[in-house]
Amino acid sequence: MFFNLVYRNAQRSRKENLIYFFTLVTAVASFYIILSLEKQDVVLYLKEFESDAINRLLGLMPLLYVFALFLLFFLVLFANRYQLERRSKEFGVYLLLGMQQKRLFWLLMMEGVLTSLFALFMGIVTGGLLAEIISLTTSRLIGQGIIGHQISFSFQAVLYTAVGFLVIQIAALFILGNKLFKEELHSLLYGGVEAIQQMGNAGGNWLMLLSGSVSLGVAYWIVLIYFKLFHLMMLLLAVVLGIIGTILVIRGVARLLNAMALRTKKNETKGLYVFTIRQLQETIANRSTSVAIASILLMLAMLMLANGSSIILSSSEDLENDQQVYDFTVLGENDEVEAFLTSDVMVPYVENLNPLAMGYLKTIEDIEEGPVDWSKLRAQIVSALPEDVEDPGNTGSTSMSGDYPEALNLLGALDYRLDHPYTIPLSAYNRLLGAAGEEKAMMNEDEVSLYLNTRFMTTDQDGKLPVLESIIDKARFDEEPLIQINDKAYQLTPLLPMKGLVTDRSITITAALIIPDALFEELVDPVNQETYWNFTIPDVLVEKEGLMAPMKEASDLISTTSFQFESYLQNFGRQLFYVVAGSYTLLYLGFLFLVIGCTVLALQFLTQMSQTRKRYQTLTYLGAGREQMKASIRKQVSWYFLFPLIPACISGIVGIRAMQLFLVPYISNPGVFIPFVLAMVMVFLFILLVYAFAVYRTAVGEMDQLRWKPTGE
Repeated sequence: MFFNLVYRNAQRSRKENLIYFFTLVTAVASFYIILSLEKQDVVLYLKEFESDAINRLLGLMPLLYVFALFLLFFLVLFANRYQLERRSKEFGVYLLLGMQQKRLFWLLMMEGVLTSLFALFMGIVTGGLLAEIISLTTSRLIGQGIIGHQISFSFQAVLYTAVGFLVIQIAALFILGNKLFKEELHSLLYGGVEAIQQMGNAGGNWLMLLSGSVSLGVAYWIVLIYFKLFHLMMLLLAVVLGIIGTILVIRGVARLLNAMALRTKKNETKGLYVFTIRQLQETIANRSTSVAIASILLMLAMLMLANGSSIILSSSEDLENDQQVYDFTVLGENDEVEAFLTSDVMVPYVENLNPLAMGYLKTIEDIEEGPVDWSKLRAQIVSALPEDVEDPGNTGSTSMSGDYPEALNLLGALDYRLDHPYTIPLSAYNRLLGAAGEEKAMMNEDEVSLYLNTRFMTTDQDGKLPVLESIIDKARFDEEPLIQINDKAYQLTPLLPMKGLVTDRSITITAALIIPDALFEELVDPVNQETYWNFTIPDVLVEKEGLMAPMKEASDLISTTSFQFESYLQNFGRQLFYVVAGSYTLLYLGFLFLVIGCTVLALQFLTQMSQTRKRYQTLTYLGAGREQMKASIRKQVSWYFLFPLIPACISGIVGIRAMQLFLVPYISNPGVFIPFVLAMVMVFLFILLVYAFAVYRTAVGEMDQLRWKPTGE
């Protein structure tokens, strides 16, 4: 009999309070997703090439697990409090009929455990499915065809999820159960005395609203000014002012609803207008701090979702670098490296072998400025600057950004060190072009070519530099040399296709000169040279075995030597690690904060609805119809969710703008930043809308349980 009662009550709780059950399922799914991270395809791949870094990341997962456990404990505590308050009359009846408190306590605990087991099953299934979707999506979006997908299921994650969830669920029920049974029987049966509302006076409320608005305004100003500078103390001040301002604004506006209801004209009282405002005012004003905290959680969720997605965006260009040509770069004594790479053991893995030499030009003692004079070229580029852009040479600043005009980026690249540039022999660059499938270049003895890394430039849709190309074309037509090397004039050739010189992307050369081999031997001291031995995996081997296996075998062979080397997969893994470490954590916490914020709002509204349901019963006796009350509830839910959402969105927009100013210099295609972030914001708003609709349906269900007058419609 007792166990049948437990089962029926648990089943009824799940059916009548889907938001409560959904909250428990969400908590379980959140635990599983973060604990199963080590089984993700991307992480399994990174273990092969960035094992130390990924092990450090996974070593931090227990801290994230404890942090999530802490947050979800309060979420579960809040959800269970709503559930127990909703059933307080039922518990009072049990006690009135003679059930002992100890037996009622065990009834409550067993119901909670049974519901938790159902939630655990649903949550693990949901979390496992979401983990597979995340794994498959990331392996396809950022895996570049390298990372495969394999279905995985982490039993260790299931174990820790079950233990963590059941511990916080039992702890929450134990705390709330003890608190519940300390109340008087009358309080359980008829509810407690409603708290007296402190609405303050109109002047004080307006002052509160004004103070909150000023605090938020100052916080926004600090963020926009100091976020890019990363001034820690000022940003901390902005956070404190933002929290205080949000609480004051929501509390001030909620209290002013009272004045709004009092000043309502007679012709505005139709459709339960005053009742709706009074209910909304009471729901928010009595819980303004909770609503403000929910608003802050929503703002944090929006920023973390936007920031996590922007990390993927800012790293996608590195992961999708179409300038990459070589699979391996080896450094060491040239004779030894050449002998090893041409040995029988390495020949099956080596194609397009290219000893690419780079070095600095010799300096003539009489020339203090440097061996290269490019003042004529610089003057042409300066003349191409937009009218509102100042020559960076006048300010002493050299910088590049994806949103700068092309001429300004060119000056930033060339001013950096074109007077003492890197030089590359034409034959080595031609071997690079051949490996990339491009036509080889021809060059006369009095010609040189510019090498520019277009990853840092503003290019057209074809990836070209139209301003520089037009300057070079005009100079060639006029037969005007634009560069002098050691006082000898040289023509600039049309720009060659720009390709990655080495495998390691951390070796970034912004600008260099490609010169004839004879000139390279004449002007570059061997002491100032460095030779990078580059090669690719043969296409035949890739078609037969794929890219991963032969690259892993080649890496193992090179690892047996003392040579320094970098492989494409190692480099790709390093870039991928930054994406995983940043975006996974931020997106996870963003969705976690979003769910917590929405759940707090939902359960708080439903708690207030449960406590004031007698008012709706009274309205039926006063002649109010069912549709009128549904319309009132719909307006209450809409405005109740908008109250915290509006300041959260304003704060979120300011934060996103600050991130945009900070991140755009690191994004080669900043035009897609806002659409990408807006997509995440739309997901955020959709989830919020789902919660609001669920609250409305649950509230209407509560209202439908009232005893209606026959003439109430």
